[in-house]
Amino acid sequence: MARNQLDMTQGPILGNLLKFSIPVVCSNVLQLLFNAVDTAVVGQFSGENALAAVGSTGSLINLFINLFTGISVGTNVLAARYFGAKDSEKLQKTVHTSIIVSVISGLIITFFGLLWSADILVLIHSPENVLPLATRYLTIYFLGITATMIYNFGSALLRAKGDTRRVLWILLSAGVLNLILNLVFVILLHLDVTGVALATVISQTYSAVLVLILLVREKDDFHLDLKKLTLDIHVLVDLIKIGVPAGLQGVLFSVSNIQIQSSINSFGTEMIAGNSAACSLENFLYQIMNGFTVANLTFCSQNMGAGKMDRITKEVVISVVCAGVSGLLAGNLFLYYGRQLLSLYTSNQEVIDAGIFRMKIVYPGIFICGIMHALGNAIRGIGHSVMPVVSITIGCCLYRVLWISIVFGMFHSPFTIFISYPISWIITSAINVLFFIQYMRRIQVPSAA
Repeated sequence: MARNQLDMTQGPILGNLLKFSIPVVCSNVLQLLFNAVDTAVVGQFSGENALAAVGSTGSLINLFINLFTGISVGTNVLAARYFGAKDSEKLQKTVHTSIIVSVISGLIITFFGLLWSADILVLIHSPENVLPLATRYLTIYFLGITATMIYNFGSALLRAKGDTRRVLWILLSAGVLNLILNLVFVILLHLDVTGVALATVISQTYSAVLVLILLVREKDDFHLDLKKLTLDIHVLVDLIKIGVPAGLQGVLFSVSNIQIQSSINSFGTEMIAGNSAACSLENFLYQIMNGFTVANLTFCSQNMGAGKMDRITKEVVISVVCAGVSGLLAGNLFLYYGRQLLSLYTSNQEVIDAGIFRMKIVYPGIFICGIMHALGNAIRGIGHSVMPVVSITIGCCLYRVLWISIVFGMFHSPFTIFISYPISWIITSAINVLFFIQYMRRIQVPSAA
């Protein structure tokens, strides 16, 4: 086995899971430092309006990029499957097609992001004092989004063969670069949200370049030859079949979150800023659990390709437990130190109080979200990409839309908004359990290899 590969079709399941997941957790946390540093620096040195402007754009950014980020999930599944099956020809086609798709995706997002973002900010009732700053941030962000897409697809290829360590080092160096640029642009040059956006775009471009360099230098079937970039139609169709449902899941999430953001916006700048800071911390919790859910995707795909179905159920149970326990411990730890953590974003006590209010309702049960996504990725990894979308649509998106439309309309309070999260996670997790059991029963388990 090559140095930068991890064959998850053999060896101890827990050991391989931890080897894969721990670098992913660290990578995800470092990637979040982009937004966390943005939010903290702008909140401390540019005021509550700038903090609210940067924080309120997250759900809108996700709305535009989630569909194409989902296609990168298809890249991971296909590449891992062909890696497990030792199919060099299809793996090479997947590598080159994925990079082309990443560039096309970035250009599409830039076009529609610049065209529609300002109108959507108005539609979701962004306050007038926040709107110009948020629009400026989004304009710069979307101009550099192609680099983000190249990184997402390139890192998905590396993770497909279990190479999570080098992705970690890329993000570590990019995070340091982002921090330095934020300090220079915001504190020294006083560029407020403009500086934050520029720092993010530059650091993301740096990450994309490094991922491309790694792929070009690969000596195995993951080698990228820029002179031989071709769009294979059969691979593209497979990417779309697997990835678009995953992307639609993210889009549906974003639509429901935009409605929630719109409801939060009705409570004023302090609540928007406090919610933004709490959400920034919350994202760290998601990504701590996400290391185990991403492992499900690669593990199940590699073993499907190798025909080793007997290993899948064992790994899924282990990863679900790991995701749940890590979420339970981290969520309650973050809540315990909530005021200290929120003070990194702002010194305004009203904003901190608003953030604490969200944390008390959402954080204790956030481990259920990790279980929900771990099961969803397991279903996707064994070849059923539509069903996780169905469960998310019913359990999270449709439920949240109806909750905000009906219950929030009757009881107009932040509590009514925030309590919708844990309830939706419980519903979706239950649906995912039923789907996974049903599909595994259909798979004919071969004799152990």
